[in-house]
Amino acid sequence: MTAKEPVKHNPNQPRTIAITGGKGGVGKTSVALNLALTLARQDKRVLLLDGDTDLANVSIMVGLYPRKTLANVMAGECRLEDIILETDYGLHIVPGASGVQECMDMGPAESLRILRALYNLETRYDYVITDTAAGLQAAGLHMIAATELACMVVTPDPASLTDAFSLIKVLRRRGYNRTPSILVNMAQGASQARSVFQRLDAAAQRHLEISLHYMGGIWRDETLRQSVLNQKPVALLPVSDPSCRQFHTLADMLNVRLSQLPRRKAGIAAYWHKVSRRAPVAIPAPASAPGNVAEEEAPDVKTQCLNAVSQLEAVFAQTPVDPMLRYEAFTRLFALLGRTLDSDVIEIVQTGLGSFQWENLNPERKSHLATHLRELADQISPPPRETKKPEPASSVLREPFYDRVSFGEQDRLVRVLKEQPADISLDQLLRSLSGNDQGRS
Repeated sequence: MTAKEPVKHNPNQPRTIAITGGKGGVGKTSVALNLALTLARQDKRVLLLDGDTDLANVSIMVGLYPRKTLANVMAGECRLEDIILETDYGLHIVPGASGVQECMDMGPAESLRILRALYNLETRYDYVITDTAAGLQAAGLHMIAATELACMVVTPDPASLTDAFSLIKVLRRRGYNRTPSILVNMAQGASQARSVFQRLDAAAQRHLEISLHYMGGIWRDETLRQSVLNQKPVALLPVSDPSCRQFHTLADMLNVRLSQLPRRKAGIAAYWHKVSRRAPVAIPAPASAPGNVAEEEAPDVKTQCLNAVSQLEAVFAQTPVDPMLRYEAFTRLFALLGRTLDSDVIEIVQTGLGSFQWENLNPERKSHLATHLRELADQISPPPRETKKPEPASSVLREPFYDRVSFGEQDRLVRVLKEQPADISLDQLLRSLSGNDQGRS
């Protein structure tokens, strides 16, 4: 393991790529590492941010075991340059990059120190690739939003497609308007990879009204699997090797896609500075370059809202909290939320209910809550009332009886009886006289 100062400054912003996925086990880290090594092999200056977990999985895959990570930088124990690892073809790796999320909880001076160092670092490279955390965690979502291109790794496993669709949906709900690129890993061939992408793309078009970009496929390969076990990425093999050649093709497709996208004026550090919850505090900008991460921004509505939420979190982090205070605060928040009942509000309420850990309730409280929610559902959308259909009048025959209005005087009835055949019943006769015989004689 070696720690080394990065190479000379690159006046242009690097191309930033997030390698992400909706779930773990799709080969995301392997793709990120092999792609970074391939670009470095093509004489590009590449920085790989290991943002998957604090365990520094990327460096382990090349046989490096870092003594320090970004957590040590944030603790003030070392500089950012001190934790950079260098591997084959001059690829630089920052282990534990997921810790940048903690900058949002640091004080202005401390977070600025980290972000300023990250800004000065990233501008020295041609590519900055982030291996993000899988799933819908806030850190992973921010890492995707911080880059100009999100490459989502999926597999033919249906669960992988479902999780990738959920990730795209959450990103869209949070205002992510760029088109994700889809890379199908562990495919049996080009036909299966294209079919897997088409299924995901069709779902995105139908339910999210967006079309995805097809980045290509990586075939299921025993050499690739063994390379992970042996800590020797396939990108180190001769270019003629089929496993290695796949990533050169992927690098070419990546560059084609990047050429279609405008370069972003701000990098990853600038994004994290912008979303920092304590950004409104006036911070002097470093003199290194104009228009960089530390430029002061006037607090906008979004920043004010995030600050308010932070203050509320700080209050409720104290224990114990007055139940009446909690009741009043959240009642007012829900009343504010309910002023405009549109599809977004409904989605917020549904997501909020889904985030509660209902399994921690005891059976009695579960039953009480379930009853309340059913009553609330009935108020929102009352079930249709069942109306009893009246039975047809013709289905019930009246009991025969003598009625002067219907049959006339008795002497007339006697004459009619004498005129009828001997075998006619009295019931038939009375129905005939009252008009209910239905054509019978």
